[in-house]
Amino acid sequence: MKIYVGNLSFEVTEEELRQEFEAFGKVESISIITDKYSGRPKGFGFVEMPSVSEGQAAINGLNGKTLKDRTLVVNAARPRTDDRGGGSYGGGRDGRSGGGRGGGFGGGRQRRY
Repeated sequence: MKIYVGNLSFEVTEEELRQEFEAFGKVESISIITDKYSGRPKGFGFVEMPSVSEGQAAINGLNGKTLKDRTLVVNAARPRTDDRGGGSYGGGRDGRSGGGRGGGFGGGRQRRY
């Protein structure tokens, strides 16, 4: 069973998370999600437990628990819905794409006389 763990303190390690979940049963894997550019934790992660009953017990026991001054949000992980579109670089809002500069009052560059 894959379990979502949210509102994690940036200081929590995978080992500390493992200890919390092992109180409810066997832990298969743990991953704390990090920003791919900075390497800093994003404040959430996933825990996999082979037993659904142990996973449900962990959800019931840890959801709302405080760990390192943060109240954990723990629930069954839902499959990711990839509705972010693909191909273009962001854009899409108001039918316009990104890019472009200047704008505002009188345009981008100042004129030199």
